[in-house]
Parts: sequence; structure tokens; C-alpha cells
Amino acid sequence: MKRLFCAALLAGATWTAVAGVATADENPWMVRGRVIGVLPSESADLKVGSTALAGDVAISNEYVPELDITYFFNKHIAAELILATTQHSVKAKKVTVPGALTDANIDLGDVWVLPPTLTLQYHFDNGGQFKPYVGAGINATFFYNEDEGKVADGISYDSSFGPALQAGFDYDLDGQPGGWAFNADIKKIWINTEATVDFTTALGAKVKADVDINPVVAGVGFGYKF
Repeated sequence: MKRLFCAALLAGATWTAVAGVATADENPWMVRGRVIGVLPSESADLKVGSTALAGDVAISNEYVPELDITYFFNKHIAAELILATTQHSVKAKKVTVPGALTDANIDLGDVWVLPPTLTLQYHFDNGGQFKPYVGAGINATFFYNEDEGKVADGISYDSSFGPALQAGFDYDLDGQPGGWAFNADIKKIWINTEATVDFTTALGAKVKADVDINPVVAGVGFGYKF
């Protein structure tokens, strides 16, 4: 993962050298506020020790405010840092443990997710008010304030690093190089974590889950370019 992170930094530095740094007259900074929906496309492989278990996980959709900060190297190339945090409820579905559970649905409580994402964007700016863009970058996801629910004795999640893709547009509301814009944006983020659930009291075992969360993050809001 360190190599992937270093490659992303090297790519950003290369684009900076190619594009050139924007001058103050080109209004390089833009800040956006959005309301986003975080919509997981989850799946999981469950096991006790080396024994695979039947079952899956369900992670709730959530809707929260989001802040992003964008720096334009020129009118086409920009880097965007996306910041938000969400609280998701987690359930194990149709879990079968031989001799203990059959098709059980288990509440695994809540977990807070912090997934800062850095993307490098290309903006299709032809001088009009409608300015679409595409982007690609890297995501780091951290889990905190885990609540294991009423059945498990404890739960933990490993941090995740993965790619992200993005598409969206700004619509200039002022007709000026800077000022206010309406924004719509959609991202696909690849998040994989290993969750360890302690069921010592209920089952006398710990269950490990290799979980792909892989959410679509869709949002609308407004931005201001300085």
C-alpha cells in the first residue's frame, strides 16, 4: 500500500510539473459543500479459523454533509481532497455455524467510517457555464467508535487503502471566472476490510470476515471558487 500511495504522490507531482501552477488571477482554490449518499455494495467471506461459513453482511446506506477542497493547476487539471464521515449499522445475514446457528441474522452494531479521498481531475472547460470533469485517485478508510451490538463481545475493523473514480460537473452561477457554482458528483470507491467479531460468549469462537464495501458516493451541493 505504501507503494500505491507513493505512486499517487508521484503522479500528482508529475501533473503539477506538466500543468504549471496557477496564478492568483486564475482563481486556483475552490471549496464545495455537498449532501452525499454513501451507498455500499457489500459482500463478505466469513470463517472461523480456516473453516468457511455460510453468510453475508449488510451495511446501511447513509446521507451526510461533505466538504471538499480543490486546487486548480490550470483550467483543466485539478486535485481534490474529499472529507466526510459516516456512521453505518452492520448486520450479519443468514450466518450458519455448524452445531450452533442456522440462517441467523445478527446485529453487529454500528461503526463510524472516515474515508478521505484524494483525486486528480480533468475539467472539460470550453469557456461555458457547464463544466464537467472526471477524476481518479486513492482512498484511505479508517474505522472508529465500533459498537459490537448485543450479541458479540467485541468487533474490530482493519483500515483500508484502495482506488477511487469520479465524475461530475460544476455549473457556473455567476458567469464569472470565480464565484458560486452548482455541483453534482458521483464516485466509486473500493474499500476492503477484515472485520474480527468476538463471539466467545455466544459461540465460543471468533469470526473473521473479509468484507468488500465498495460504495457509490453520490452528492449535490454548491461550490465557491476564489
